[in-house]
Amino acid sequence: MEREQLDSKVDAGKALQRAAEIMAKLRAPNGCPWDREQTFDSIKRHTLEETYEVFDAIERRAWPDLKDELGDLLLQVLFYSQMAKEAGYFDLKDVAENLSAKLVRRHPHIFPAEDGTTVAASDSGAVLRNWEQIKLEEKKAKPAAESMLDDVPRSMPATLEAYKLGSKAAKIGFDWPDASGLFAKLDEEIAELMVEVEAKHNNNVEAEFGDLLFTAMNLARHLKVDTETALRRTNAKFRARFAAMEKSAGGSVALGALQPDELEELWSKAKQTEEKV
Repeated sequence: MEREQLDSKVDAGKALQRAAEIMAKLRAPNGCPWDREQTFDSIKRHTLEETYEVFDAIERRAWPDLKDELGDLLLQVLFYSQMAKEAGYFDLKDVAENLSAKLVRRHPHIFPAEDGTTVAASDSGAVLRNWEQIKLEEKKAKPAAESMLDDVPRSMPATLEAYKLGSKAAKIGFDWPDASGLFAKLDEEIAELMVEVEAKHNNNVEAEFGDLLFTAMNLARHLKVDTETALRRTNAKFRARFAAMEKSAGGSVALGALQPDELEELWSKAKQTEEKV
């Protein structure tokens, strides 16, 4: 068994090295024109797209697809690492070593310290508490940020950023005591949004809608709901119901010719059929 594990590690190392060498060749002077033109900024949107495609494969339990999508996501890492190497910042070896050091450092219950001692962690809750404490110690060693919220990247999707900002603020007690206060806050934000909609103040409508979304993200945090998973699940449900409407109508063209009350009837029928399954 140990021999098989060792062979597997060697094979994985060789495969990763080959992928890195291919990436380097694509970026070489005589390499692929498209790959050579790419920059850190031009690749960002591809990284986000590949991440969502990984999510989609997992949700569909499409394991062959997941293998492909993880390869595409790995390509992003190789791309960034190769560009960083060319610029003299770091290379793939630095990325891997930095990750390994972090994993070892943040799992003291698995990897002994230099004196042979380990930190006790009887369950996942204890592991997370240790993880957070170690992260705090790591941050103390870095230059002080102007705000504790600076740790939340502005570049992440806005809904996730809102979720993270609420989590950060909650650590110093700036938070709703429980979810009940957030339901009331949602009602308040909806009322404020309606005022601006009726007044046709478009700029204010955007601001109030943003406040509504921010409150919803904090409610999700209190309810321990993963907002991305929840919305993707609803999106999938909408797709299925809409497809059922198209089928009942005899196609998308026929569906588009129906009146609003007829569309609503088909929607209700799709929902009822879904509930019976």
